[in-house]
Amino acid sequence: MAFQSLYRRYRPRRFAELRGQEHLKLALQNAIREGTVAHAYLLSGPRGTGKTTTARLLAKALNCENLEDGEPCGVCASCVAIEGGSSMDVIELDAASNNGVDAMRDLVARAALGSPGRTKLYILDEAHMLTAAAANTLLKTLEEPPGHVVFVLATTEPEKILPTIRSRTQHYELRLLDGPTLQEHLRWVADDAKLDVSDDAIALAVRRGKGSARDALSALDQIAAAGGTGEDDTAVDEIVEALCERDTGRALVAVAQAAAAGREPRQLADALLGQLRDALVTTLAPDVVLLPDDAKEVVGDQGRRLGNAATVRAMDAIGEAIQAMRESPDPRVALEVALVRCTRPELDTSPAALVERLERLERGARTAHPAPAPAPADPAPAPDAPVRAGRGDRPTLGALRAKKDRPASSSGSGPAAAAPAGAGDVPAEGGGPSPDASPGALPSRDELTTAWADAVLPKLRPTIKAKFAAGRFLRVEGGRATYALPGQGLLEKAAEVKGAVEAALAAHFGAPVPLELVVDPGGPPQDGGGPAAADPEPEPEEPDLEGLTDAPPDDRSGIDHLSAAFPGSEIVEDGQ
Repeated sequence: MAFQSLYRRYRPRRFAELRGQEHLKLALQNAIREGTVAHAYLLSGPRGTGKTTTARLLAKALNCENLEDGEPCGVCASCVAIEGGSSMDVIELDAASNNGVDAMRDLVARAALGSPGRTKLYILDEAHMLTAAAANTLLKTLEEPPGHVVFVLATTEPEKILPTIRSRTQHYELRLLDGPTLQEHLRWVADDAKLDVSDDAIALAVRRGKGSARDALSALDQIAAAGGTGEDDTAVDEIVEALCERDTGRALVAVAQAAAAGREPRQLADALLGQLRDALVTTLAPDVVLLPDDAKEVVGDQGRRLGNAATVRAMDAIGEAIQAMRESPDPRVALEVALVRCTRPELDTSPAALVERLERLERGARTAHPAPAPAPADPAPAPDAPVRAGRGDRPTLGALRAKKDRPASSSGSGPAAAAPAGAGDVPAEGGGPSPDASPGALPSRDELTTAWADAVLPKLRPTIKAKFAAGRFLRVEGGRATYALPGQGLLEKAAEVKGAVEAALAAHFGAPVPLELVVDPGGPPQDGGGPAAADPEPEPEEPDLEGLTDAPPDDRSGIDHLSAAFPGSEIVEDGQ
């Protein structure tokens, strides 16, 4: 017996063997069992999903001598003849080559003739190729065929079928097979045919099939002929990885290698567009991607790294390149220009590229200048702290009197004495420079600030970054850099991981950068050895309290005080 391809050898012989079309099987078997088979059906769907096979199964069931629960037996004379293609009960026409009026007139003339079986079934493949005149010639017979005739129209483009034809048929859409179903089917075929192929080869055939059973079986045939292994399409994966890494050179090298291997630019662009589509859909709705689980994980990771916005922009660019290839003298140039635009947004002036560049700038700004943490509430003043009053910030007389009357012993002990003046400038515990750090030529405050925002802070661990993000460099002096934080609590937490920050600064500048952590005083930062703030306001001179005397007693009432304060005023009694 001559060799048969796998898709011909393993064509379904019963409805139970038809994979992935449960809705169609249920409808047809119910109609066969109940005797309500329609006079015309329209089967549409992508290639390799079983349209013609389903029509032949329907012909078997309508003429089977041993029909069981809507299933043909597959062994009777009628089933064997239909399967072998020698039955006079099944007439198949290719509408692509028999699309004229004469062919339809001949079909109409023969439709009334009887056949050996109970039902004569006409199968019109590629029915959308019928001309309008041919479709109108068939229209009347399709609407009211002889009682023993059933029409099945198969097409991949149902939208091109005339509405008058569609309205006279029962329309069923066949679906592509999902990855697990197709993988299971190919494994069963490989085991039954005793093919020595690995699971990786099966997965590769599933990817090449893209949901089509016939395409997947053809790919499996080719892999088996090559010894059970097949070369995966590494060029497309390499280009997508280059898009994820924004590596223009890597993308162009992948295109050059694919062209050297004989790949057509249009074919490569189509495959690239399909993988980008899978990468986008996997991040949004993984269940609708027709890929095995391992391949779905790979394209899903690519889609997440590339980002939905960049993926959509790449799909638009590749789609435009495919259209440009039709008129381009060198299609490869159109593909390469599209890849350069995708990996180098600064070279692309399209609105989508400008939006992507703005988003990248915003992300960089958020990383370099994170929102400062809210400053802690001002603590309540100590009972003996001088109270500032209004304009001039001069101490009140009561505060000065309390300070003068305070015993001298209280100035040398207690918490107030332990805290030096200007407590905001005191470093936290452990906030001084590391003992093993050797002071040298330190970078300036501006250099520290720039490197901190652009290179050092983004590379710190998130826990460390959260403690240092709200601070700033105040000055560089005395062989160390002063870093201010907006609160004592945050400063104490930052002091615990100060060593890691010093190590990051040393790695960036190539020399130790000791840190001194302080609470942010709120003044302007300084650099070099200059003063930490502007010249302070001189302390007010304390008045001589010894020369003060108490005012004489005043027995006047409140009304008298008001009258004296407002000369010429008139006192009005209540009730007037």
